[in-house]
Amino acid sequence: MISRCMGLLACLALVGCSESWGPDARGQEVAGRDLEGDWVLVNYWAEWCGPCRTEIPELNALDASSEDITVLGVNFDELQGEELVAAAEALGIRFRVLSVDPTERLGLSRSAVLPVTVIVGPDGEVRESLVGEQTQEGLLARLDTLRKGG
Repeated sequence: MISRCMGLLACLALVGCSESWGPDARGQEVAGRDLEGDWVLVNYWAEWCGPCRTEIPELNALDASSEDITVLGVNFDELQGEELVAAAEALGIRFRVLSVDPTERLGLSRSAVLPVTVIVGPDGEVRESLVGEQTQEGLLARLDTLRKGG
């Protein structure tokens, strides 16, 4: 009986991980199953945020160079459609930008400051929220610590 309950809980946890993250800025669904096993960094940005502009090339490089790390962007000003696409292009964002803020999905409150990067583990659990400008080197160091259980 206990093993069945544990199995059911494990299945439910996996279903939660595979839930959709919603559409990206171009209307393409961001399927949870495509992110399974990845560390997901959810970065909140805005056009008017200077530190956001500075960290975007770092996040682009991290997303492009790591097989088990995915960066997803969220526009703080809740832009949608062509406005969102244009803002992301103007800032040179090359990682996927979500159209829907995942704070509810992640069980978080909306941040009042920028930039913020939320680290989600391969299990779908939020591990940490980092406030302020991030670098690729700093994020890799933090992920290394988290991978080791720290």
